[in-house]
Amino acid sequence: MTLSAQALLFDNDGTLVSSLDSVQRCWTRWAGEYGLTAAEFGRVELHGRTAAEIVADLLPADAVPGAVARVEQLEVADVAEGGVRLLPGTRDFLDSVPADRWAVVTSATRRLAEARLGAVGIRPKTLIAADDVTRGKPDPEPYLLAARQLGVDPARCVVFEDAPAGLRAGRAAGMATVALATTHPAHELVADLVVQDLSALSALVTDGGVEISVHR
Repeated sequence: MTLSAQALLFDNDGTLVSSLDSVQRCWTRWAGEYGLTAAEFGRVELHGRTAAEIVADLLPADAVPGAVARVEQLEVADVAEGGVRLLPGTRDFLDSVPADRWAVVTSATRRLAEARLGAVGIRPKTLIAADDVTRGKPDPEPYLLAARQLGVDPARCVVFEDAPAGLRAGRAAGMATVALATTHPAHELVADLVVQDLSALSALVTDGGVEISVHR
């Protein structure tokens, strides 16, 4: 199967980099600091959502700003201690696509996203973070904003995601979707194409855009 696009939009955590251990480590510490029980903490989906949305599910509204700032502090510090690594295929795939034809669209704050990307040597020309939108994934707003900043029709974009919420956002934006089974089983991911990670894919740049295909 081949997908054609004029722009490629990548989630970060679980798509380009692995931060799952860092997320679990930092959020578990955060939950302990705020006196949350394992049962209270365990019922909330962490992956693919903004910290503000997660915290709002767990704490009173007046406690949310300070609690969000605290978890961001923990996660940024964890990056400095080696809390992220590149996922297979990320470097080669991004290097094969011109910098003005792709963007990173993440549910992390800009400060955290830049720390994680910088730690593995990725510096996108276009980055959409939680700070840039009023509604995070699964709302299509983050992906529609990325398409607008790249000057590309949403229908000519392909979204790369590992989380169901992000895939829903891509579909709602009218974009083709590629799911990476790095953090969720393949059978839980609804997309036009499902692969293990970016190492399974190749990108061919043409005058008309980018053609994405699975390695034979």
